[in-house]
Amino acid sequence: MIRSMTGFGRGEASTGGIAVTAEVKTVNSRYLNISFRTPKYLQDKELELKELLQKHIERGKVTLSINVDKSDMGIPEVTFNENLVQGYRSMLDSLRETADIEEPIRLETLLEFSDIFESREQDEEMTEQIWSLTQQAVKSATEGLVSMRKQEGGQLYEDLSSRIDHIDKMLATIQDKVDGRSAEIKKDLQTRINELIESDKIDDDRLEMEVAVLVDKMDITEEIVRTRSHIKFFIETLNDEESTGRRLKFLSQEINREINTIGSKANDSEISRYVVQAKESLEQIKEQIQNVE
Repeated sequence: MIRSMTGFGRGEASTGGIAVTAEVKTVNSRYLNISFRTPKYLQDKELELKELLQKHIERGKVTLSINVDKSDMGIPEVTFNENLVQGYRSMLDSLRETADIEEPIRLETLLEFSDIFESREQDEEMTEQIWSLTQQAVKSATEGLVSMRKQEGGQLYEDLSSRIDHIDKMLATIQDKVDGRSAEIKKDLQTRINELIESDKIDDDRLEMEVAVLVDKMDITEEIVRTRSHIKFFIETLNDEESTGRRLKFLSQEINREINTIGSKANDSEISRYVVQAKESLEQIKEQIQNVE
């Protein structure tokens, strides 16, 4: 069954006061393109995260966002640099003495220097714990994403099946109009030629050959057979378990080419009407295929 390229999944995992939330979002793209929004201490794990996603996603623009919440541990994410604090304090004391200022240095004065704060270093045990929770959360988010893409894929399947079936019905109708058309074309051409040229000046063999060539040029049976063959492969591809978007796009292009040829060769207003209807369904198919993985 086909899958959509758009979807969203969210996963959570927590233990020991640490909670990790992962969100995976995908939109249309010709290829697989993965980007990350992760805390700095998880950036060296992005290759492993990419490999994890590639097991479930073949095409699409993918954005993986990870948030780590350690607030329940009661440990701030930041700390202060003692050396910088002492350095600023010493500088301010010198400034007070030089400017002959008696007012003491207050905490809010030191807080004006934002570079005294820095991210708290994590011990190895906590880092491993966060990584384990991240893997669980990403796996859960990916499962949700795949489920949503399959659900949307089911809707795409119904729509594409309906539209390709409509094209097949239009071709069947055209085929009914075409059956026996060659004999009619030949008879009509012979009548028209006999009206324009005196019968005793016509080379029967030459006329037969010219009429046969014209009839062959106007015969669209071969194009109808090829188009219906492409439709057969299109339907088979819709039921394929693998990524099918590229193959469906190729088949829709081939169907479009054959239908255009049918329209140009038919030279029949009624057939042209069915061709237009088939092309309308095909345009809608081509638009929907852009969202198939």
